Amino acid sequence: MTQMAREGTQSMCKKVFIAATGQNCGKTTISVSLMHLARQKYSRVGFIKPIGPKCIEFNGITMDKDAALMAKIYDLEADARFMSPMVLGKGSTKEFLDGKIPAGYPAELIAEACRELEKRNDFLIIEGAGHGGVGSVIGLNNARVANLLGAPVVMVSGGGIGSVIDSVQLNLALYEREQADIRMVLVNKLITEKRASSLAYLQKAFRQSGLKIAGAFDYSRILANPTLQNIARLLKQPLHGDPAGRSRIIHHIQLGAASSQKVIDALMESTLLLTTSSRDELIVTISSLYNIPVYREKIAGLVIPGHTEVSAISQKILDDSGIPYIRIEQTTAEVFTALTEHVSKISAEDEEKINLLKSSAEEFIDFAAIDALL
Repeated sequence: MTQMAREGTQSMCKKVFIAATGQNCGKTTISVSLMHLARQKYSRVGFIKPIGPKCIEFNGITMDKDAALMAKIYDLEADARFMSPMVLGKGSTKEFLDGKIPAGYPAELIAEACRELEKRNDFLIIEGAGHGGVGSVIGLNNARVANLLGAPVVMVSGGGIGSVIDSVQLNLALYEREQADIRMVLVNKLITEKRASSLAYLQKAFRQSGLKIAGAFDYSRILANPTLQNIARLLKQPLHGDPAGRSRIIHHIQLGAASSQKVIDALMESTLLLTTSSRDELIVTISSLYNIPVYREKIAGLVIPGHTEVSAISQKILDDSGIPYIRIEQTTAEVFTALTEHVSKISAEDEEKINLLKSSAEEFIDFAAIDALL
């Protein structure tokens, strides 16, 4: 193939900008799914998160955690340096407002990284950051980034009818102002029994706008709920016990405040139990029950808050049982609040979730319809 032919092929890369009406709509879940589906058609599929508000270190590179997630899941390490071009770390906002970051620098950096990934891929997924206005502090909200990169937009919303219409209309104003090209609204977290009805009403609501309305995933406890490893990461404490329990998904969180018998009677499927470090009898009882099959289904693990030391004999029974547990010195109230307010985000270690996501994507998401709009 001649150099000119190669360049012509490179320029044919299809792009899609994944936006969202707000936080926690499932934008990253959709990106992971589209990557899986796109790879069934295209031999080279890339990913970029132009603006990264939540950064981690990945292979010596500071990059957005969602970009690092995609690199891990889909072996994109070779492209990692282009996948998160503009990271907003601590102090970035003030640096930009103080003029320490030149006004045009973020756009140049993002455009250059996108051009490089277009050369390397046949299909490129561009994931926005949070809601439509994120990035405004550096002059690059999501809509402006989509316009800058010339990428058609698929906007992800949560489920429902009225709330979807309201949130989409609110975002449309920004995207229209920035002359970004929205092609589809992908409605996520639909209630299974209301799926067909909700989509029918939404299609009726947006008929005159020309926007295509399509369904994504139905609401799933497995996808929505955290794993034990997620909890350990949230609490910033090590997870002890059986390593195989790390990927177990928590369906219920229960306070161990009542008598041991009442706590046991109230256990539900895959329960994470919070019990203070002074409740030796409950810690011993739950640890002993963990290895009985009928209770193993109900007991996912323990979080043991409190400043009081667990007694030596209780600690030995706890460790010998293999039950996954997290020890933390905060109060039970503080830990319970942190857990109940936590929104689970998928991680590369969540193999059960990722495998479910890939298989569900093939069932629920019409990639051919999305691809045809680009």
